[in-house]
Amino acid sequence: QVQLVESGGGLVQPGGSLRLSCAASGRISRFNVMGWYRQGLGKQREWVGSISSGAAANYADSVKGRFTISRDNAENRVYLQMSSLKPEDTAVYYCHATGILTNYWGQGTQVTVSA
Repeated sequence: QVQLVESGGGLVQPGGSLRLSCAASGRISRFNVMGWYRQGLGKQREWVGSISSGAAANYADSVKGRFTISRDNAENRVYLQMSSLKPEDTAVYYCHATGILTNYWGQGTQVTVSA
């Protein structure tokens, strides 16, 4: 079964940077699209960004220009590089993969942006 495990979350000051990592069991090349979602406390889960097998990336307007998604097929990992972090970026971040028949989710990692 496919497992996605996020890591790299933590506490960071406003304006700081953080890199999240998503480790997948098996080859991520089998997934056409992988991406990230986030859910703040008491809020709905929202799409952050995604990256295709062709390395084309799309981002939500709220993070565009600050976040970058990348894929490392050799390491079977997907990364979310976050810069210029704002308090409103505070949320649990989830890794996501689109399979042929279903979607897969990680357990999430907490990111807190606060002084």
